[in-house]
Amino acid sequence: MEEEKARSKFKRVCVYCGSNSGHRKVFSDAALDLGNELVERKIDLVYGGGSVGLMGLISQTVYDGGCHVLGIIPKALMPLEISGETVGEVRTVSDMHERKAAMSREADAFIALPGGYGTMEELLEMITWSQLGIHKKTVGLLNVDGYYNNLLALFDNGVEEGFIKPGARHIFVSAPTAKELLEKMEQYTPSHEHVASHESWQMEQLGDSPEQLNAQ
Repeated sequence: MEEEKARSKFKRVCVYCGSNSGHRKVFSDAALDLGNELVERKIDLVYGGGSVGLMGLISQTVYDGGCHVLGIIPKALMPLEISGETVGEVRTVSDMHERKAAMSREADAFIALPGGYGTMEELLEMITWSQLGIHKKTVGLLNVDGYYNNLLALFDNGVEEGFIKPGARHIFVSAPTAKELLEKMEQYTPSHEHVASHESWQMEQLGDSPEQLNAQ
């Protein structure tokens, strides 16, 4: 099993999560569990750069496990999301648009832990970018104790009402535990149609060089 985990197809995973820990211990436990799973699979972490809430828990876990941690944070949020010592490598950017583009560029896949508006917005943007053909990276949703059940139901309703194509409903994978989610992500093969071809997007605007574009 350890050898299998060591051969993960993902070198770096971007994790979106809350700068709060939530009211229940189950969310903190899930962040620690995901961090440990990344370490066991020798996967480096890209995240929002904060040292508080779930962000702080997963970044410290991955860092302590010997994997590289890259935090990307706008200067304006540093006083709010960094408390005490920073974790791993921290890169400051000018705004949220630059932050999200850099996180997308640096990662091979994306995972959303429970979080608030920002986490959900980042998750939905990566789902949308996949639908549009901007990237071909795997998106995973860690549905801890049913936290995202209502969001998943909303997606299902979007399909029923004709606003989301049935194939697009499966752009991302979801699971209740980190181990199950990463196993699903390792096996995931995209089956949805892209709105536009991947090559038609001018990826340089999102921070991707032609060499990185060819590698995706």
